[in-house]
Amino acid sequence: GVGGFAFVKSDRRKVKQAGRIILGIAFILISLRFLRETMDPIRDSAFLPALAGYLERDFATAFLVGAALAFVMHSSVAVILMCITLVAIEAVPVTAGVSLVLGANLGSALIPMWLSRGMSPAARRPPLANLILRGLWAVVTLMLFNYLPILPWISIASTSQTLVNTHIAFNLSLLVLALPFVARLEGLLVRALPDVAETRMDVGNEHRSVLDDSVLGTPALALASLRREVLRMVQLCEAMLMPVMDVYRSGDKDHAGAIINQDQYLNEALDGVRKYVAGLPINSMTKSDQEIGRDLVEYAIAIESAGDIVVKRLVPRALQKTKDGVQFSSDGFRELIGMHEQVLSNISLAANVLISDDLESARLLLEEKTECARRERSSRKKHLSRLQKGAQISFGSSNIHLETLRAFKDFNSQIATVAFPILIRGGQLLETRLIDSIEAQGVGQRSET
Repeated sequence: GVGGFAFVKSDRRKVKQAGRIILGIAFILISLRFLRETMDPIRDSAFLPALAGYLERDFATAFLVGAALAFVMHSSVAVILMCITLVAIEAVPVTAGVSLVLGANLGSALIPMWLSRGMSPAARRPPLANLILRGLWAVVTLMLFNYLPILPWISIASTSQTLVNTHIAFNLSLLVLALPFVARLEGLLVRALPDVAETRMDVGNEHRSVLDDSVLGTPALALASLRREVLRMVQLCEAMLMPVMDVYRSGDKDHAGAIINQDQYLNEALDGVRKYVAGLPINSMTKSDQEIGRDLVEYAIAIESAGDIVVKRLVPRALQKTKDGVQFSSDGFRELIGMHEQVLSNISLAANVLISDDLESARLLLEEKTECARRERSSRKKHLSRLQKGAQISFGSSNIHLETLRAFKDFNSQIATVAFPILIRGGQLLETRLIDSIEAQGVGQRSET
């Protein structure tokens, strides 16, 4: 009940995530009760003891099974609790349970590697370091438990408690042993996953269209070319937004002019996208391909609109701030910087969603859109609170502060539109609630009549 209330009623991301965690743990505990009831009738059958005996003899297989279960279930906690339940009802021997628990710890290191696969090299290094350290220690611990008499030392009252002790001892020993090697891993990981700055467009090539007219006759290749061009537009828009706060600090007109000049390239890219889509062979394209093409054009329009927000709202406010001699309060400027950084982070996430077409990433981007709107409201309330307290510096910067917040929010809304068609196709977002509301109202009126 607490988890459901926090998830449904709160608009704060951290509270909603806490509610989701509580719900997840509650569902796990409920499912374990059902698992126990299900295992009771088959515990005396021939199949389960044979399987349990095989896992007890072949600890390597049990280890891999635990890792696979944790990865598939996306939760090592769920697998460990399931193993504890199976051992508690004597459906699985404690030695096999230990191997399963150690495998679940390996699986928990594979999950962040999978989830971060589309992120930047810098973001993928911590999960890789975690996999290296946790994976190696899990294998070593597996060998120690199966070739040395360690199990009796951590067994206390019950076999299920033994698995809990194993999990705690594994993670405590990993913490103690891995910390000295963390700093030394950095150089190795940088060489293994180097920054790919060279893959980003340089100044000379970033304005060159990547649309390929030679593949227009092949819908799959044409859509891939179109997606690359829209991604280039996202990068152009990101390059326009990135230095905005520098202009707010310095008021440099040349810097502001350079940002404004980028908008013409964004407009040219949108014109190219429209013409390219007009040349697609609609008759030879499936309905799904046609929808993808329309979605890419709509997103290109949204990106161009985001660029307009930068050059027509943010940059002019930055220049106005310098011209009028306006100063932000330290808290107010810190809030704007935080908003700017969050929007930049969401642009990277939107680019990943555009490339991967991943449903979970699209959900995350939409949640970030909600969080950005909440952050804008929070900053606005704090600014108004400073005004009420008579902060003189906030009076002079009030209009620019509020308009900048609104511009960041609107920019982020445009960037996040890439998530909507993916969520609609995945059945996780209603296209509109208006029709249902009107129909429900009409039914109510007819029933009253």
